[in-house]
Amino acid sequence: MNYWLVKSEPFKYSWDDFVKEGKSVWDGVRNYQARNNLMAMKKGDWVYFYHSNEGLEVVGLAEVSKEHYPDPTTDDPRWVVVELIPVRKFNKTVTLKQMKSDSRLCNLALIKQSRLSVTPVNKPEFDIILSLTE
Repeated sequence: MNYWLVKSEPFKYSWDDFVKEGKSVWDGVRNYQARNNLMAMKKGDWVYFYHSNEGLEVVGLAEVSKEHYPDPTTDDPRWVVVELIPVRKFNKTVTLKQMKSDSRLCNLALIKQSRLSVTPVNKPEFDIILSLTE
């Protein structure tokens, strides 16, 4: 299993929107590295849902329900989507400030490559963030 983090601006698409829909096609990614991350996602992988721009926090956990396929929002074959389903909202969110102040997360891609909308999270990082939600 692999672990990921996807970012969404909550005023455009929030965790609550995601839960209301019950699933999401993660579309509109137009960065090659983020696209490659989408292509590496496998069904069953876990994904942190991060509110960017407003909130700056991990708010919930999702799961990859369908692996990559062509992005239906463009005719350009270079771009792909995955489908995600919500697993659970965290009672206690994990802020970017918390993650930046935790030395165990100093190599977290969210911090190192802050502009990417889809980033990998390694297992130890995943476990640390999860522990901070309890």
